[in-house]
Amino acid sequence: MSNLERIIEFHPAFDKRDPDPSKNYGIHGVECLFLLRGKKGAVHFRLFTNWHLPHVQKELDAESLSQFPYMFHKPVPADLGYHSPKPIYKGQIAYKNCKWLNGKLCYYDGSSLGAERVYEILLTKGSEGVWKYLEGYYKGIFGELV
Repeated sequence: MSNLERIIEFHPAFDKRDPDPSKNYGIHGVECLFLLRGKKGAVHFRLFTNWHLPHVQKELDAESLSQFPYMFHKPVPADLGYHSPKPIYKGQIAYKNCKWLNGKLCYYDGSSLGAERVYEILLTKGSEGVWKYLEGYYKGIFGELV
C-alpha cells in the first residue's frame, strides 16, 4: 500500500425541479467518488449510481418504459480525473479553491471514456481493484506515488 490518502464519498440524490427555468436544476441520483490524494495532487473516479429519490424513481419507471427502458436504471461511469497544483499541459485552465488540494489553485482534467475502464474494474475486482488502478493513474500523472 502507498502513502496516498484514500477517500470515498457518497453525494445524495436530489430533485431540484422548478417550473421557473432559471431555478430548475433537474434531478440526479447518488454519486460515488473514489479519490486518491498525495503530496503531488489527487486523482479520482466518479460514478453516477442512478439511485434516485423514491418519488423520482417511480416517475422514471413509468416514463422510461415507453422510450428508454433502462436509461435511469444503470450506473454511469462519469469521470476519471486528476487535480494538480501545476499545469499538466500547455494552456490548461486553473480553477480556484480546489477541495482536494486544500483550497489551493487546481489544474483539473478528466475523461468519461477513461471512467469506463475503472467501472469494469469495480465490477470485477471491487474497491481494491479501483484503488490499484488509481495508484497507477496517479503515478502516470505525477510520476511517483507520494
